[in-house]
Amino acid sequence: MTMNLPAQTLTIDVDDYLHGEQESPIRHEYIAGQVYAMAGADEAHNRIAGNLFFHLRAATRGTTCAVFISDMKVRVAAHEAFYYPDVLLTCDPTDRGSLYKAAPCLIAEVLSPSTEMTDRREKLLAYRTLPSLRYYLLVAQDRRLVEVYRREGDCGWRHEVSDEGAPWPSTAAGSPCA
Repeated sequence: MTMNLPAQTLTIDVDDYLHGEQESPIRHEYIAGQVYAMAGADEAHNRIAGNLFFHLRAATRGTTCAVFISDMKVRVAAHEAFYYPDVLLTCDPTDRGSLYKAAPCLIAEVLSPSTEMTDRREKLLAYRTLPSLRYYLLVAQDRRLVEVYRREGDCGWRHEVSDEGAPWPSTAAGSPCA
């Protein structure tokens, strides 16, 4: 008689994950001790993320804000997670860690078939727990469509959609996080 035992789930701690990411040629996201390899992005994805980075960088030039693309992690302590957003903006002068940022005010994800459901559900729920986050953008790459989740003070989050015929969802003048 054989007994089937459940597979053992191996976990790693945050320090081992961060150290491993510095050595690995492959990026991994970390969720509660589990590590998940990241897929590469295609040309359209890279062009969209690059354009977002460029425009945010131009809008925040001369400020204390810093914009990062693809290779900077964001730490979501409430979910014991580290993600690699496509673009992130932090304007908190104390958020100066070299391996990850913990206080972004804007995060943008370019949607792709392999990541769209994660970006819309798991990451949306996780990112909204960041007290500093004011904007979460989801940008389609197969059509002109941008969704913005905007924190409205103590009133929660507002969802806005901008498609081909609509103007860009409104943001504060200058830096989106000013």
